[in-house]
Amino acid sequence: MDSAIAPLAVIMISAIVAGELSAPKTVRQAAFSVAGIEVRTSNAKEVTADGVIGKQWQKFFQDGVLEKIPNKVDGSIYAVYSDYASDKNGEYSLTIGAKVPVGSQVPPGLVLKAVTAGNYTVVTSEKGPVAKVVVAAWQRVWAMEDKHELGPRAYKTDYELYDQRAADPQNSQADLYIGTKE
Repeated sequence: MDSAIAPLAVIMISAIVAGELSAPKTVRQAAFSVAGIEVRTSNAKEVTADGVIGKQWQKFFQDGVLEKIPNKVDGSIYAVYSDYASDKNGEYSLTIGAKVPVGSQVPPGLVLKAVTAGNYTVVTSEKGPVAKVVVAAWQRVWAMEDKHELGPRAYKTDYELYDQRAADPQNSQADLYIGTKE
């Protein structure tokens, strides 16, 4: 086992045994739409001072974007990754918003993003500070992908679901839905 991944694997196995983290599962997801704000970035950019994801989340909350979205289907927040240039190493778009009926009209300044139907592997984060546990969950996804423990990724849409378990930013849990090929 890669020495950089070994500590992560021990933490994940310990969390699964303790019941704090569930093993990934595959679900069939129907298509749906998310209205919100969008930005283009890459993982390489996000590890530098030029990273935009944190700034986009800050904008989402400071500008009250959630309150500006009409016809929300539920009270959850969605972060949709789409328009992949290639794979985890290429650029992608991130849309932060709320689930709305397909074909909804959105106010100026917001976009409507379609989440494709298909198979998704659901990876649940640990509980803790949201920025820390979501990054750790993505690192888990990439490690699983590198070790071929995750079905081949579709790189069409992936998304993070922030439901009632994410109400406390210091003790949050989120689900990552990773689109896989049929």
